Amino acid sequence: QVQLVESGGGLVQPGGSLRLSCAASGTIFRVGTMGWFRQAPGKEREFVATINWSGTSTAYADSVKGRFTISRDNAKNTVYLQMNSLKPEDTAVYYCNQALSSGANFWGQGTQVTVSS
Repeated sequence: QVQLVESGGGLVQPGGSLRLSCAASGTIFRVGTMGWFRQAPGKEREFVATINWSGTSTAYADSVKGRFTISRDNAKNTVYLQMNSLKPEDTAVYYCNQALSSGANFWGQGTQVTVSS
C-alpha cells in the first residue's frame, strides 16, 4: 500500500520560510515523478512544482518561481519543498503527489501552510 506523508507545515509570517517534507512508503519511490500541489479555501487544487526521478529536471508554477525549490533524496524516499519569501497568497493545504509511468497517481493527506502576520 502506497503512503505519502507530508510534514513541515505551519503558521509563518510574510517573508518567512518553511520546508515541507513528504516521506513515501510502499512504492518504488526512485522511479516516480514527484510533485507538490496546493489548494486554497474555495479554490481548485493547483500545481506548484515537480521533479523527475533523478532530480535532474524540475518545473515550477510561475507564482512560486524563484521562491520555492523542490528536491528529493531517493535514499530516504523523501521529497522536499523549500519555500522562501512566503506571501499570504501562498496560504493553502499542500499535497504531495507521486506519478508513475503506468499512469498511477498517489496523494498524501496534505499539510496546512498559513502565511499571516
